[in-house]
Order: sequence, then C-alpha cells, then structure tokens
Amino acid sequence: MKCPAVACLWPPSAPSHRITAVTVLLHNAPSLFTGGSDGAIVRWALSGHDVRPLALLCGHAAEIAVLAPCFPDSSNPMSSTLYPSALLSACADGVLCVWSAGSFRCRRRRKLPQWAGSPSHLAALPSLPRHVCIACSSSESSKSSVLIVDSSTLLMVQTVFHGSLGIGYVKSMAFVPLMDEVEKGKQAVFLVDGYGKAQFLALPKESGHDGEGSTSSMNRGSSSESLTSVWGESNSNDGEQAVAVAQDGSLLVLIYEFHCEFRSVLNGKVMGEVSLLDSNLGNEESSARVNLTGGLFLHRDVSCSVSETHVSEEDSPRSFCFAFCCSNGSAMVFLIFISYTVFNFQPLCEVPAGPLNSVGESLFHFCQLNDSVVRLESLSFSLGDLLVWKPSITIWSIVEFESIKESKHGSCSFSMLLGKGDFSDIKSFCHTKKLDEEFSNSYQQRESLDSSNLGILGSKRSDNGHCLADRIISSSMVLSHDFYPQYAIVYGFYSGEIEVAWLLSPSLNENSAEEDSLDPSNLRVTECFFLGHTGAVLCLAAHLMSESSSNRTLHRILVSGSMDCTVRIWNLDSGTLLLVMHHHIAPIKQIILPPAWTDKPWNDCFLSIGEDGCVALVSLETLRVERMFPGHPSYPSMVAWDSRRGYLACLCRSMPASSDSVDILYLWDVKTGARERIIRGSASHSMLDHFCKGINLNFINGSIMGGTTSASPLLLPVSDDSGSFQSRSTRTDVGTVAVSEVKKLQSDRKSTDFPESYSYLTNNNTGKLPSISMIHDANSDSAVNSLAKQLAFQHVRENKKHPIICFCPFPGIAILEFDLSSLVSLNYLQNNDEQTVSQSSNIAKEQSVKDEPSDGSAVAQGDRSNIMKPALEGYLLRFSLCFLHLWDIDLELDKLLKEEMDVCKPDGFEIAAGILGDRGSMTLMFPGLCASLELWKSSSEYCAMRSLIIVSLAECMIGLYHSTTVAGSALAAFYTRNFAERVQEIKPPLLQVANNLLVSFWQDPSEHVRMAARSLFHCAAPRAIPHSLYGQKTLHPGAKTSSVNVEEHTHSESDQTSASRHAILENSIQTKNADYEIVSWLDSFEIHEWVSCIGGTSQDAMASHIIVAAALVVWYPSKVKENLAKLVSDRLVKLVMSMNDRFSSTAAELLAEGMESSWKSCLGPEIPRLVGDIFFQIECLSGTPANTGKHNQSMTANIRESLVGILLPSLAMADIAGFLNVIEDQIWSTSSDSPVHLVSLKTLIRIVRGSPKPSALYLDKILNYVLQTMDPSNLVMRKACLKSSMLALKEIARVLPMVALNELSTRLAIGNAIGDVRNVTILVYDLESVTKIKILDASAPLGLPSLLEGASNAGMATAISALSFSPDGEVHRMLFTCKKCLIHV
Repeated sequence: MKCPAVACLWPPSAPSHRITAVTVLLHNAPSLFTGGSDGAIVRWALSGHDVRPLALLCGHAAEIAVLAPCFPDSSNPMSSTLYPSALLSACADGVLCVWSAGSFRCRRRRKLPQWAGSPSHLAALPSLPRHVCIACSSSESSKSSVLIVDSSTLLMVQTVFHGSLGIGYVKSMAFVPLMDEVEKGKQAVFLVDGYGKAQFLALPKESGHDGEGSTSSMNRGSSSESLTSVWGESNSNDGEQAVAVAQDGSLLVLIYEFHCEFRSVLNGKVMGEVSLLDSNLGNEESSARVNLTGGLFLHRDVSCSVSETHVSEEDSPRSFCFAFCCSNGSAMVFLIFISYTVFNFQPLCEVPAGPLNSVGESLFHFCQLNDSVVRLESLSFSLGDLLVWKPSITIWSIVEFESIKESKHGSCSFSMLLGKGDFSDIKSFCHTKKLDEEFSNSYQQRESLDSSNLGILGSKRSDNGHCLADRIISSSMVLSHDFYPQYAIVYGFYSGEIEVAWLLSPSLNENSAEEDSLDPSNLRVTECFFLGHTGAVLCLAAHLMSESSSNRTLHRILVSGSMDCTVRIWNLDSGTLLLVMHHHIAPIKQIILPPAWTDKPWNDCFLSIGEDGCVALVSLETLRVERMFPGHPSYPSMVAWDSRRGYLACLCRSMPASSDSVDILYLWDVKTGARERIIRGSASHSMLDHFCKGINLNFINGSIMGGTTSASPLLLPVSDDSGSFQSRSTRTDVGTVAVSEVKKLQSDRKSTDFPESYSYLTNNNTGKLPSISMIHDANSDSAVNSLAKQLAFQHVRENKKHPIICFCPFPGIAILEFDLSSLVSLNYLQNNDEQTVSQSSNIAKEQSVKDEPSDGSAVAQGDRSNIMKPALEGYLLRFSLCFLHLWDIDLELDKLLKEEMDVCKPDGFEIAAGILGDRGSMTLMFPGLCASLELWKSSSEYCAMRSLIIVSLAECMIGLYHSTTVAGSALAAFYTRNFAERVQEIKPPLLQVANNLLVSFWQDPSEHVRMAARSLFHCAAPRAIPHSLYGQKTLHPGAKTSSVNVEEHTHSESDQTSASRHAILENSIQTKNADYEIVSWLDSFEIHEWVSCIGGTSQDAMASHIIVAAALVVWYPSKVKENLAKLVSDRLVKLVMSMNDRFSSTAAELLAEGMESSWKSCLGPEIPRLVGDIFFQIECLSGTPANTGKHNQSMTANIRESLVGILLPSLAMADIAGFLNVIEDQIWSTSSDSPVHLVSLKTLIRIVRGSPKPSALYLDKILNYVLQTMDPSNLVMRKACLKSSMLALKEIARVLPMVALNELSTRLAIGNAIGDVRNVTILVYDLESVTKIKILDASAPLGLPSLLEGASNAGMATAISALSFSPDGEVHRMLFTCKKCLIHV
C-alpha cells in the first residue's frame, strides 16, 4: 500500500487565472468552481459575505471546457434530486476528471478516445444519474460525437452518435422525451447550434443498463436509429449566429448580440422576443458597445415560479425568471410570462456593470447560487506580449434590493451586493495586493496614460527596485540532485529575471559539529538572481554534468528559454552566464533533458523546442548545436526522447482543416538527424504512448521529460488502461537495470550531494543529531561521498522509488511529494545488506589509499559509513517533518520540536496541504491555516493518511535518536489524540473509512508504520464502529418496569403465550435483519475513496471490511452485535487461506489472538480441517521457486511466519486432540523431508509451553509422534528432524515432570500421567535406537488405594506426578511420586 503526502509551496504572487467554465456544487456547504484557460480549477468557499479561494484542483493541462455536477455513487434515477456527490470536469484535449464532493480529491482521471474530439457539453442522464452524456466536436473537421460515460469509472458505456451532424457547432445540449408514438417513452439528446438549428438524437433504452465498461456498437453518420429529427433555423435573423443558447424544459432561448428569441423545443416556433434596445440594459449610459453575451434561467421560489424541468404542451402557460448578461458585466433579471398567444416580460432587478478595466480586457461569466446571481470577472493586464489574468467574484441578491429606478417597462431594482472576493484576500499573496493597489491607481489615472507605454503597471517600482507586475512568475522548477532532497526552487519571471530560492544555504559551516551549532533556523531562504533575458522566461532546466565530461569546469548547469527567442546557459554554482544561443526565431517553449541511464555523448545534451516548429539538440560539453530537427508544421506540443533506441517522437497538433486527422507524429533518428517516419491520425497517439512507456522515468520527478525541468507532469499522456493507475511518483516502469550499468553510472556521476561535512565525520559526534546546515556540500568529491552515492543508488534500485518527489504542476507552485514506504525503509542502510556495505567500504578505502597514501590519521571508511547512514536517514526524516507538520496549532509542541528535534517551519515559503488523486492529479489547498484545516475537516482519508505518516516518522526519529524521545512522543500524541481537542470540528481518523484505511497498513514491512497504524486504529475504533456492526443494547420488553399492580398478574395463560410468541417472532426478524446488514457490509466491494488513495482494489476493500469486523470482535466485543463473530469467522479463515500479501498475516494474527474468547466456539469441529489446510499452504510456500522476486520471497516469509508462529499454535491449543490426529496423518501422507514435520515439532513445543495441563492428557500421543520423527529406519526424516525432536523432548521433560530425559545415557522415561494407581507403568526408551528397553511396574503399595479412594470407591486420577533419573543415570535409582507418597525403584 502506498501512503503519499503532499506539501505545496506557494509563491508571493497569485497564479494567473482566466475563467472559461463555472459551476456551483451544493453539497453540505455550497462551493463555487471556476475552470481556467491553463487547466487549473479553483474551488471557492462561500461563507456569508466572504468569498475566498480554498483549493486548486490540478488534473488538466488544457483549457477547461465544461464543469458540471455528477452522481458517481448513485444508480437510482430518483437520486438526481439529491445533492450531487462529485464534480466532473472536461478540458479541450479530452481529459475527464471526477472530483469528490468532500475533499474534492480526483477519484478518477481518464482521457476520451482521440476520435471523439474535444468535449463541449456534458450533463447527467435523468434516467440514470450515474451516467453522463458528453457532446464532443472537432475544431478541424465536421465530425462530432455524443458519448455516454460512467461517471464513477469514466469508462465509455455507449456511443450514441459519431459522424457529421445535420447542424453546425453545438451551442447547447439537453434531454427531452420523444413525443412520437413510435418512439414514445424514449429520451433524446437535444442539440442546438448557433443558427437556431436543432437536432434530436434518440437514446436507446438499454443505454443506462449496460455493464460497467461495456461499449455498444457506434451509430455513425446519419443512422436512422440515432438521428430522429432536425428543425431548421428562423428566417428572421438572416443567418445571424447566436452568441449563446439556453434551454430549460420546453423552452429554448437563442441569445444574439442585441436581442434574444424564445422558442419551443417541440417545433422551433418563436414564442417571443426581447430586444436589448427596448430593455433597461440599452440606456444611454451603457449604450457604448454594450451587447449581450449570455443568459440563464433562474430557478427560485420567490415572486416567480420555479422553471419547469419537463417538456410541457405548447398552450400551457408558464412564468419564470431569466437573466440577460452583457459585455460590461451588468445583468438584467426579467420576469417572463409565456402562453400560447401571450408573451410578456417585466424587469425585476439589475446587477450593475463591473468596473472599467483601462489597461486590459475584462471577461464575465454568470451563474446562479440559491437566490443570488454570481458574477465572475476575469481582468487582464499586459506584460509584454503576454496577458496575466486576475479573477474577481461578486455575489448579488435577486430578492434584496438597494434602490429602485423607473423605466418604460416598469420599475427595476438594483441588486444588493452580498459578498465578493479574489486572490488578494490571501495574506500570502503580497505581490497581488500591491498589484491591486496599482490597478486601482491606474483606474483613477487612466486618462493621463500614454498609449505607447505599458501603463502604470509597467512604470511603478517596489522598494527593492523590481517592477511589481514583473514579479509575476512565468515558469518554475524544483532543484533536487540525484537521490537527496530538493534544496532550491527556481523561478522565471515575466520580466526575464531568474531567481533561485535556496531552501538551504549553499555555504558550509565547518564548525557545525559542535552541539551549540545545531541552530534550528536552518531552513532559511537565500536568494540569488540571474539577469539577461529581455522577455518572459518560459521554460527552465537544470543538469548535473557527468564526471566523464571533457569540460571539467562545469558542474551544475541551468538552461533557460525565453520569449526573446534565446536559450541561455548558466553556471548554477558560480551564477555566471556561459552562453547565449540564437538558433530559434520564435519563443522557446520547452527544454527537455536526456532520460535516465542515457549513454555518452547524449547524457550531457538537451533539446530546445520553439514555436517556430524547430527542435534542436544542444551539447553542454561543446556548448553548440549538434542536431537540428526542422519541418514541423506547428509547435510540437509533446516530445519524447528515447535515448536507448536513439529516436525522437514529436507530436504536432492543429493540422490544416483539409486533413481529417488533426495530429501528426514525427519520428527522428538522433544519431543521423534524419526524419524516419510520419504517422498521422489516432495512430500517432498510440505510437507516442509506446515511446513514453519505453522511456525510463526520472527518479526525482517521475517524469519522462528527463531530469529537472519546468515541464508539468500533467502534460504527460494519460494511460488508457482500465486497471488501477499509479501516480507519477509510484510508477515502476523504470526497467531492470543491470548491476554493471549502475556501477558504470556511479563512476560517471560526481559525488557532490552527500549531506555530510568532514568536520562532522572526523569528530566524535556519533549519536548526535546532525544539523540540516551540514547537509549541503557543493564541492565535496571524497571517497566517503562516493560510498554514500553507491548506497543511495542501491537503495533506489531496489525500491525504484525516491522518498521525495518534486515538480511544478503550474508556474510558481512547487510540490513536494513524500512517500512513507521509502522514508521508513531508509534504515536498510543500517540493518540490511551488510555485504554490500562491506564491499563499498573496501572500495572507499582503496580510493582513500590512492588519494592520500601517507595520511595515517584518516578515519577508517567503514566507521565513516556507519556515521553517514543514520545522518542521511535523520536528515530526510527531519526535512519531511518540517514540511508535513501542521504548524501554529500547538505552539508548545512547535517549540519542543524546534529545541529537541531541530525541526522548524521553513521561512520564506507559504506551505499548504494537498492530497494526491488518480493518475498524477492532485488537490492543493491555498496558503493559509484556514484552508489546510478545511481539508482536515472535510476528508477523513486525508486525516488518517497524514496522521499515519507523521506518527510513523516520529517513531522512526525516536528509534534513530534517543534524544528525540520526548519531542517524538509529543508529536505522535498530538496527531493521535490532541489534535481534535485543540481544533474544533477537526475530524481525526475517527470515521469508518479511516479504520479501513488504517488496517491496510497492519502488514506493512516497516515496524514503525505497523505500530502507528495500530495506535491510530485503537484511538479511533471505539468511536467509529460502522452502523451495521454496532451492537446497541436494548432493554427486554419484560424488564421495562417492576411497579405494577397485583391485578396485572391475573392475565390468562393464553395471553402470556401469545405475547411470548410475538416477542420471539419479533426478535427473530430483528436478528435476521441485523445479520443481513452485517453480511451486506462485509460483502460490499465498491471502490471507496480511501481505496484509491492508497492504490488498492475492490478485493482490498472487502478484505479490509473483514479485518475491521474481526478486530472489533476481538478487542471491543461489547460494542458490536452478538452474531458478528459467527458471521465473520468463515470469511476471516478464507482470507487467511487466500495468501493475500496485504491482509493474510493480519487475519492470521486476529484469528490467533481471539481464538479462545471468540473464534473457538464459532469454528468448533472445523479446526482440524483448518490445521490441515495450513499444512498444505506450508508445503506450497516451501516449494516457491528460487528465482522469484525479492518482494515475493519477503511476502512468502511473512505469511509463513504468521501461519507457523502465530496461528497454528493457537489452533493446536484450541483442539489438541484434533491437531495430534492431523499430524499423525501427515507423517504418513507427506514426504520424509517435508517442512510440515519440523513445523509440527515446533508447534508441539508451543502447546506444551502454553497448555501444560491439557497436553498432559495426550502425553502418549505427543511423545509417540516425536519418537516417530527420530526413527532410525527413516534416515531422511531423522536427519531433518533430529535436532528439533531433541528440543521437543527437552521442553516436554522440563514442563511435564512425569517425563524424564537423560542426555548422557540417551534414555527417556515416561510415566503414566493419568490412570489407576493400581496399574501404573514407567516406560524407558533408548533414543539412539528409539526402542522401548524397559517397562517398570509402578503400581501403588497394598492398602494405599483403600486409604485414599474414600467414599467414591474410585482409583486415583493422577498416577505419576514426577520422574527423575539418578545422577549416574542408572534406571534402578529412578524416583517417582504418587500423590503424597515418594516411592524408590
């Protein structure tokens, strides 16, 4: 299971956001969503008069085309009246995302087939809300598609239409029932273009009943099955195209530039018209180029009736409210009445126009929120040749008015402003606030501006001399080298400046080994600037030169591409400019570095891609252009570099309209520079996916873009597989790398990133907590660092995962993704693979001897490696806690972490929370404590995962440094218990889904993670028992009261019998209902959100339900229903036998722990059969081939240990007789060298230790089995089991006194433990030959039984209570006791 954590680092300036789509989601508290031209979706929180940005939803890399609510968890048609449970978004390149309504995490991300085109409209089907109808069109061809997609899985269920429509570009889509008698009862998709032409596409009845992922045959062209009817355009408009179309029920509104028409959906008849000049919007004050841009129906229960949602008859009268939206930001709400012969409209209220934007363009969108209208404005201002957009939101009431004015159509009221907000409301965006002030000043001084200047924004300067507008970020990337955490963020600005913000100071403190130098103020920001570009910096890349490079003066290289058409190469270490390249004649949009494991000479090269359609290969070793790949018809939007096969794949979009295919893929030979092939159409995307799968991922950012670049991971192709997708940080298609390749790569890379200084290594600092300021050594090239490099390479090669992944999804927003499994597995450097460590130490020693042959004071490399390993692990843990801990909640805890653990809040960056979604998507909270707390409140999955990560890291720190015990314990307690007490409405992991998530980590390879998951579960479980399992105690009807009159006891016997039968029947019905609820909950297999969070499957969901139920039965039996143990026991046994690598061991532990208290009564006679099944599994696990993977071998060992060491002894002690019968059969039915015999002997030892009294009853059978395994006639079994058999005999003799063992004479004496004292014998065996050599009569003396048997006239139950050999080993001096009598033989 994966458990990632995300920390988002926000810049001082807000991101650019031009609104292209908007919707409102009513789920608990209403939320507003705006989609941007860059693919970002902003969630706005609406609370009273406050409108503030809350989260940034990152799942698209193209313009958001449409946003709409959906119902992925519903299959009931009536559920459409409920609140939607998710948000569905679609962008121009066909990528769909479903965002949960709670945490708004992306639960599913997929891409439509290439032939479908670009989505333009989508809506949930009324008959089946889970399914969504999507209308798609191609901008370069006449083909269109109408698809039905399952909103839960985003699988295409059916293709309603694909081909050429009888109308133009679709402006509106809705669902209407068909009125024809032949097709009556069916629903149709109603499509309208901008010229008023409409087309009906009939939906087949079976469209909503197909199985998940099924696809029916496509209806292409003008199929009679899908094409129902088309009615033409109105002749009154002379071909004028409508700017917008609105539809509601039986009404269709065509909105033109200066008027609008109301038509009937049934036949297209014009029922009325409203003109802009005749309405209140056409007054003289606003007549300067004010035109209509859209409109919307308002559904509200006020003075006008709610708009109908069904198609009514033509002559049925109807009144409704409609809002007309204008280009100046104003909106007029009309009350409209329509009947067969009457059309009346009356102005109701007006939303005033927006402020004039004198320095740019303003775009407006409107939507409805309850009884108010939301106006969304996008303000632009120019920075050179680029535009930066700023959103602004205002909410206006349509039922409360500020003033009233008269017009020729009656009185009209001005709406009241209810709330407003924008990005400047966030305190962290200090540059945005200053820009707003300048924008306000420019509005007041707009008349004095010279048209040739950039305006006030370009002339004002801040205190530090930089233009405030030019401090807006145009590109960014996070620097991290090889296998150590990032240490800097590089920002490219619109002004052409490049700023490097170091998380750690690049200078070293040589005296940092002293304890006083452990200054917690180590995560400080140090800035440096690179000046030279005259245009906006559009792309960045950082490269670490290989050691084999001929240019020894270069180490770290920074490459930047700009709007000024130049590529600049910088020395990142010295901050100097190396070269300015002018090989492009258009802006450079992308820099691509070579993939991992690229051979020389291509490993020190990069690709530059420009808008001129040219791709250039530049060598950093020679500092010149080596190859040019020209001839692309447009900018290659996607370039894949396959260095192993030596090819480039360049995908170009937007081909000429004469071609049916819009995309072309060019294949180039890197070595020769020749163009190998051109692939057109949908095959181009298939080939590009093939190239991407064959390219090694970069370990640092999980990208095929090579090394560290500013390219967003959202640009990567979305996989089309139907299985569970792993995010970019967990993908493991890196390929198997040979050891020789790794060693070669190690020798080719400079060892400059090991986080240790010589002063720390050479001084006596073992066990001290290393300071973070000691981690960065920019020029160290020692053998010690080489050792660390080799260890790190080996760790990543084995795990194929870097503990910290860093990337920038959008310019200026840096993401740090922490992987829990990789962070806690770093202790392999201390406890695992000692041989590799020894070999690496020897290599380091040889290198040190070569470099310093006469230096006798050098510290041994092996000792240094022992110091370096915990230093590296400690640094990674502390670095992670700095960014993952929620600061400023518990100030005392923050102070304790700072003083004892050297963990502090990083200065200079605004850190926000985030949560990963499906296939590389993520949800990022905006900066500020309120936004991060909102994620804790809304998502129990996030609470459980973040608490698990921090508690696990705290325990790792305690295990690594004992001096951090107090701080680590306080940190773990805070996230386990104290968080919910300090912050109101915070949901710690107390919900049911959190329990299911936590049990998934009970079998984690790391002990720290297992313990943390169990601690959090025990804290949450008593207060989060599922309703179906909760056993609510109720009083019996007969025990309600005792204060009754004597007359009440005179009821007849028949009445009492009837009441008793009725009570029994009622209890039986309640029991059946309770059992049905339990079984339904246990067998549920729906994919919950927590399953996708940790990368699980539907089988994992079912298994976790079983584990949760079993844990509640064992640990909290008084809080669950009585029949739960009986219903879950069989499922728990099946889970054990399924050999599930994630849950079988946990199931075995729960079965063993509750055997006596819960499961023994449920399993009963099934225990011997279960024991036999376990022996069979042991045989299968022991026969695992030796060439299986290391992970499978580890999993097999864990499951075998759980079965043998935990479950089998508990089953054997629950039914000793049944266990003995099974192992007696096994000794004859299995091979002599089977591991079953050894397991049986070990289990016998556990039985004798754990249950000595019950085992004494079966002493003869136990010893007989042990002696059979030592039989000399079976040499194979004796050789395999002799050692274990002797251990078993020793343990039996130690625990049971009626058995004596003499190892010197190899004699074994066994006395009758139970029997009649008048007939007692002692058997003596020779262990060498395993034969019975003596039978001693140990009957009691005459008269003893008559003295002791008493009135019962029965013999003694205990025959022999103790035996021992004499010191010389002679049998004739053996002693035995019978009750109180000591008898010598």
